[in-house]
Amino acid sequence: MLLPSLATSIANAGLPTLAQAFAASFQDVQWIVLAYLLAVTTLIVTVGRIGDIIGRRRLLLAGIGLFSGASLLCGVVPTLWLLIAARVAQGLGAAIMMALTVAMVAETVPTAQTGSAMGLLGTMSAIGTTLGPSLGGLLIAGLGWRMIFLVNVPLGILNVVLAHRFLPADRRGEPAERRAGFDMGGTLLLALTLAAYALAMTLGRGHFGLLNIALLLGAVFGVGGFLLVEASVDSPLIRLALFRDRVLSASLAMGTLVSTVMMTTLVVGPFYLARGLGLETALVGLALSAGPLAAALAGVPAGRMVDHFGAQRMTSIGLFGTAIGASVLAMLPARFGVAGYIAPIVVMTASYALFQAANNTITMAGIRPDQRGVVSGMLNLSRNLGLITGASVMGAVFAVASATTDITTARPEAVATGMRSTFAVAAILIFVALTIAVGSHVRSRSAAPPHRE
Repeated sequence: MLLPSLATSIANAGLPTLAQAFAASFQDVQWIVLAYLLAVTTLIVTVGRIGDIIGRRRLLLAGIGLFSGASLLCGVVPTLWLLIAARVAQGLGAAIMMALTVAMVAETVPTAQTGSAMGLLGTMSAIGTTLGPSLGGLLIAGLGWRMIFLVNVPLGILNVVLAHRFLPADRRGEPAERRAGFDMGGTLLLALTLAAYALAMTLGRGHFGLLNIALLLGAVFGVGGFLLVEASVDSPLIRLALFRDRVLSASLAMGTLVSTVMMTTLVVGPFYLARGLGLETALVGLALSAGPLAAALAGVPAGRMVDHFGAQRMTSIGLFGTAIGASVLAMLPARFGVAGYIAPIVVMTASYALFQAANNTITMAGIRPDQRGVVSGMLNLSRNLGLITGASVMGAVFAVASATTDITTARPEAVATGMRSTFAVAAILIFVALTIAVGSHVRSRSAAPPHRE
């Protein structure tokens, strides 16, 4: 879980250097990040299903190997577009690692300790996000930009050794699962649909033009086509009966909403700290690290709280804390300075760590063994869709609320107004998620989910 998040944040930190190294525009080098995220988003459900069919340990080892090999290619390629192609392969490996790691926890960890394990996974993801910018800066300064990719190679080899040594072998004697067919048509449709949505949300540098509208309409029709295919094939990629499980549907919806809001901190934060508060670049980076650091420190304690007090209760408490943090930011006077910004951000990210551990635990609890990979992929997909939506939609809200065409040159007062308005929208989204959590908790008392054991 550490490596995929590290591979994202460390590449973000290197974009200015990569633009110089390849004599490319910033828009071109952004594809180094976008290609990776697109690969993860479009393939994560598919690889989860493949793991259910052929064996999770086997596929996880292959995924780590692919990630490591692609990282090596990223570090030696001579051109920008070869680097982008290698990042697609790295994203496929990362999708396998992210989906099957969560599925393996559900398979191997005792139920009473699942919350702690999910909290630890959240901690490792947050550490990767936190470590990326600082480690990337050190590697670029000391050894050059290629090392931000090559550093993943020894870490990947270590991952292979540990996974091979400690993860249990795939279970045998399950011919029904092994004979399950693979839904190629549904897989292709889902990948194209997700790619269309992701591109609609990311192309255009914040301007939603005709191409974005066409892609979004394509994604809508793609969803309809995917549902028709899944209802008609014998071995669907995603069994539509899963969505009749209100607990699962609620968990996926909440995950998307909360991830949308958490992306807001990364979209709005740098501009507010730099333009609104006038901080130097180094101080902006230091202030931005407070959130991921809080999530990393809170992950394991949050998981233990989930095990001790129950996942449903901790889901609501985590959402409530996130809503409080967003609400404070929506009313924050600029005179409180950087401390006034960091304090509610820390509350939000620590509460998010609690929500994530609880929500993951609820989602994976009692899932049938032959569905754990695909459900884990869906859980990660909901998070990625939230991140993509947050970067686009919440970024647009921020720009509109700031009443400026170029946020990089906006007046401090305009940036502060835009920040408060954006976090007001974020607080509303979290309260919607909290309503879903409460409703799901009430309904789950009266009806058992149809697919859970």
